[in-house]
Amino acid sequence: MKNKIKASLCVIICMLITFCLCACNAEFKLNSGGTESVTDGQTLSVHYLDVGQGDSIFIELPQNKTMLIDAATAEYGEGIAEYIYEQGYEKIDYLIATHPHADHIGGMKAVVEKFEIDKIYMPKASTTTKTYKNLLQAIKDNGLKINTAKAGITIAQSTNLKIDILAPNSDSYDELNNYSAVIKITYGDRAFLFMGDAEKLSEQEITADVKADVLKAGHHGSSSSTSEEFLARVNPTAVIISCGKDNSYGHPHKETLEALEKAGIEIYRTDTMGTIIASTDGESLEITDNNPAANH
Repeated sequence: MKNKIKASLCVIICMLITFCLCACNAEFKLNSGGTESVTDGQTLSVHYLDVGQGDSIFIELPQNKTMLIDAATAEYGEGIAEYIYEQGYEKIDYLIATHPHADHIGGMKAVVEKFEIDKIYMPKASTTTKTYKNLLQAIKDNGLKINTAKAGITIAQSTNLKIDILAPNSDSYDELNNYSAVIKITYGDRAFLFMGDAEKLSEQEITADVKADVLKAGHHGSSSSTSEEFLARVNPTAVIISCGKDNSYGHPHKETLEALEKAGIEIYRTDTMGTIIASTDGESLEITDNNPAANH
């Protein structure tokens, strides 16, 4: 009888030892797998919205956070808000008004009124337009404050994510476009650069590292921006141009397109492709549009 009890105890002890070893192995595999990807499997998605002759870029950041850079003209405000709701968000963590031109801030009043906003960034540039005044009033009415957008500001930083403001670098410009807040987002091994309407003067003033995989061309592809020298510094694989179909400005200009083609850069245009989405896990990069048959 005693021998049977001893035998049973030995079996139980062996089973416990085996179980513990398996559990340790399982835990090791789980922890190892969790550190293989620089972004822990999370995706950053940049939505270059089709908003006619204007700019609006919605960004899904890791940790379920969001950013909106510009909000096109007033008639697009409701549509931009609806688009963000459709992605499953009710809060915008970082709202950026690159500069106070109506085709960049016109729809922002609607966004401020419909969403919970954490932080707003705007450059120290003002106009006397009703659009600009309405936005300031909406910000005030919702108890929000404006953070100054200028070079050297880091909006957010974590292990794999960094969001920096690279421009404006001066306090005074003759051209309102050059007050544009230039934003760089680095996620893992990938980077995105957003130029607002920054022109060649602002490009020349930027001393920070501008190298990026995807460049949102300044000023809707105008020849006033995206100099060949600046393009060489950025060295992107893809350029996004936000502009309206058959717009009266002739954007994007022939000179810009020729420079991009000469450099062998993929060109994506909202006027011909609709909303364009660039997604990355910090390593791979995928860009899709609403018109896969388009020439790009």
